[in-house]
Parts: sequence; structure tokens; C-alpha cells
Amino acid sequence: MKAGIEAERTRRVFLKSALATAMLPFALNYPLKALERIVKTVPASGEALPAVGLGSWITFNVGDDPTGLARSTEVMKAFFEAGGRLIDSSPMYGSSQSTIGFGLNALGRPEGLIAADKVWTSGDGESQIAESTRHWGINQFSLVQVHNLVDWQQHLPMLREMKQAGALRYIGVTTSHGRRHRELENILSSQTIDFVQLTYNLADQDAENRLLPLAQERGVAVIANRPYQGGRLIRALKREPLPNWATEAGLQTWADFALKYIISHPALTCAIPATTRVDHVQENMAACTGELPEPNLRRRMVAYIEDL
Repeated sequence: MKAGIEAERTRRVFLKSALATAMLPFALNYPLKALERIVKTVPASGEALPAVGLGSWITFNVGDDPTGLARSTEVMKAFFEAGGRLIDSSPMYGSSQSTIGFGLNALGRPEGLIAADKVWTSGDGESQIAESTRHWGINQFSLVQVHNLVDWQQHLPMLREMKQAGALRYIGVTTSHGRRHRELENILSSQTIDFVQLTYNLADQDAENRLLPLAQERGVAVIANRPYQGGRLIRALKREPLPNWATEAGLQTWADFALKYIISHPALTCAIPATTRVDHVQENMAACTGELPEPNLRRRMVAYIEDL
């Protein structure tokens, strides 16, 4: 009885969301647009990866709300149309995984997706990964990371076994908010991993001291989370005019300014801003085109932000 009620509720939510997304101007199985975009190379494989991806923390935690699901699908559509590939989520992000699964299904399972998720438990990691895979509606993840280093001593060997069995392409670890850098440095020095995810942006520079050079030395790809400090940085910047020297250097918006600073670091592989708005994801993805700042310009960008 209870299972039947739950199935009917799920069916109604799906139908409402389908009606909302039916108004969106997309076709199923559309190809990724061929754009001249900035790509980085994953050291472990040589795979080319667009330097801007899509995060899902907070923004995709919409539950069963049809409007929220439709809005998130629009964001994903705009991301793929701009040449995006890597989407990142976690079991701790509320309903974000299911939201991504809904969007992928509505968009006809776009080709080229790099599905990145995390294991976040002190218990059965394999079961959690299997559940996350079901939420996304995919056969397997491209990348699974140990979220905030939780029980990494247990999970990394398990992830290596999954990779060796062909169930994963990449494995890694994450931190956020600039925390646990000493432990992360020990892992980078002693463990064989493909990716590390950490906080790095115009206001959070600590990773430059040791972690980014070490990742580059060890051949580990780097994903930058919180590129806008959870939105605080970009909101503060947008209250200020973009300086003339920045526009003369080809930086068109504050999003372009902030993201190009991040991805121009030679150790960086991908930045993952999260958003609920199509215009913002388009603005973010525009930062994946054009020229990257050279070292002197990068120093000027940081100095300008510090003086604001």
C-alpha cells in the first residue's frame, strides 16, 4: 500500500516537471556545440577537459519541486550547449543527484558527460556509490572522490579496486573552505590518485603555497570548488565597475575575471561554479573561451581585489 502511494506520488511529480520542462526549447540527443573553448589535460589519461564545469551544491537541491527541476534542467541544457562536460555532485548535497538525473533524462542523455561524484560515509562506500549512480540514472561515474577526506584510508583502496575493474575512470579526494590542507598534502605526497578537489579563488590563495605545485609535480588534476566563495565574492565584485585595464585585457565580466584567474593557473584543470540561472551559466561558460591571463596580469588581478 505504502509503496503504491509513493510510486503514484513520484509519477505525479515527474509529470508536473515534464510539463514544465516541455516549455524549454531543446531537442533530445542534441550534439555538443563545437566551440573554441579553453581545455586542460587530465594528467592521468591525457583526456582534454573544458576548463569550466558545473557544480551542484545548494543550487540543485530542489527536491520534488517541478519549477526547480525545470530550472535546473535549463541550466544543464545551457551548460552542455556551451560545450560543458564535467558535472560534480555529492550525497551530501540534498536532492542534487536526483535533480541531475532528472535533467539528464529530460535532455536525452547528452554525449560527452563527465559524471563526477563523491563517497561520503564512514560505512559501506560501495553501496553509497551504487545509490548515487541510481540517482543520476547512469551506468557508472567517470570520477568518484572521497568527500572532505571522510574515512579516506578505507575508501581509496576500494576506489582503486573499482577503477582496476573498469567501474571508474578516475579517483580522487576533496576538501573545501580551505580546510585540512596539511592532511591533503600528505595524501598527495603518498597516494596515487587522479584528481584532487580544493577551494581556490581570488580571495582564497592558500592552495598556491604547496598544494597546487605538489599536484602538478605528482601529475594530479585539480578541480577548484567555491570559485565565487559560495557567491559572496561575485556579489561583492558586481557592486564595483570592471576596471578599464581588465576589459582592455579581454576580460568582459566579473565572472570572466574571477574564473579566468583560477583556470589560468597551470596546475588547474577545471573550476566548478554552481548556479540556478541560465544567464549565469552562460556567463560562466564564456570564461572558457578567449585568452588566459599571463602571470603579470594575474598578479595585477589579485592586487586589485585586495585593494577593494
